[in-house]
Amino acid sequence: MRTGFPDFRLGSVLATSFTGTLSERHGNAVERIPTPHRLVDWLAVNGLAVDSCTPAQLELARELRESIHAAATAAAIQDALPASAVQVINDRSAQGRAAAMLTPEGERRWRLGSASCVEDALGVIAADAISIIAGERDGKLALCASPTCRAAFFDTSQSRTRKWCDMNTCGNRQKKARFNANQRKNPRSAE
Repeated sequence: MRTGFPDFRLGSVLATSFTGTLSERHGNAVERIPTPHRLVDWLAVNGLAVDSCTPAQLELARELRESIHAAATAAAIQDALPASAVQVINDRSAQGRAAAMLTPEGERRWRLGSASCVEDALGVIAADAISIIAGERDGKLALCASPTCRAAFFDTSQSRTRKWCDMNTCGNRQKKARFNANQRKNPRSAE
């Protein structure tokens, strides 16, 4: 893993984890895949190892990321899916050549095309986005309650009432801000 870059925010759902490569969209945005090599790193961490990435492929990835974010956001608020986002997701899904493989441990792994190219990996991510946006998986799309984040995430909690994309970042930040605000209102309660 290359040093000097922000850590990846990894989740259990590939498509929404991918949209998390740009965080704090409504605050001080943090780009977690600023270079082609960093996209290669992210793909490898997520079981989609590719040989290399060009600047043009990085732009395709970012276009897919923003399209998934737009479509997932619309689905989370039960709005119409943006046609341009749907087109990008469908195009990337159709262009990828990957096969799902079952491991001896009973897990799914992806085998990318023989050249292990970025387009194949993007096809897997797009297909994952299609499955969650289409409602094919058990869970629901939601938006992070943090006003600076508003990331789309896939809520698989039993009650489907999760508020934050990540409790360790957005959730803790919001709870700390609420605690500090209460301390300012009631300074004696800290004694």
